Amino acid sequence: MKDRSLVQIALYAAIFAVLGLLPKFDLPFAGGVPITAQSMGAMLAGVMLGAWRGALSIVLLLFVVALGAPLLAGGRGGLGVFFTPSVGFIVGWVAAAFVTGWLMQAMRRQSVLASALIASVVGGIVVEYAFGIVGLSLKAGLSLADATKACLIFIPGDAIKAVLVALIAQTVARGMPDALLSRHV
Repeated sequence: MKDRSLVQIALYAAIFAVLGLLPKFDLPFAGGVPITAQSMGAMLAGVMLGAWRGALSIVLLLFVVALGAPLLAGGRGGLGVFFTPSVGFIVGWVAAAFVTGWLMQAMRRQSVLASALIASVVGGIVVEYAFGIVGLSLKAGLSLADATKACLIFIPGDAIKAVLVALIAQTVARGMPDALLSRHV
């Protein structure tokens, strides 16, 4: 892997970590899964870096978190975070970044705004929730239907994040098109 790719992977892992500095909001009826800005980081990593680099940036962050760094929203870190009701969402960030990046690459002939929005919704919401709902169901002892209902509260916020990622991608594509690596693979 080129040095530039390694730097970009590390940069997006750092951006993801910075999103963890924003306060989390705990909802008592969401099975212990907080609202955080970090799901936007998975969308952004995939849209900007492409499938593999985007997923690797999340893997890097999760490795550092597993070592104990408190980089998840609310200052959470350590192996314990992988045994909470949020585990499906946390692990799902890798798949979300990959699918988001893959879709951006697959739609590279379409407009950046539309591609980024579709990729963010499919990867960052549909794929992310597939993992998150299963994890919540297993860890909180909820049926899949109840876990799905508990997660509905997150959809409006994640839809806003998808729109923001699309707008960021479009802005970057206009000013620094080479920075949108998902379009240059």
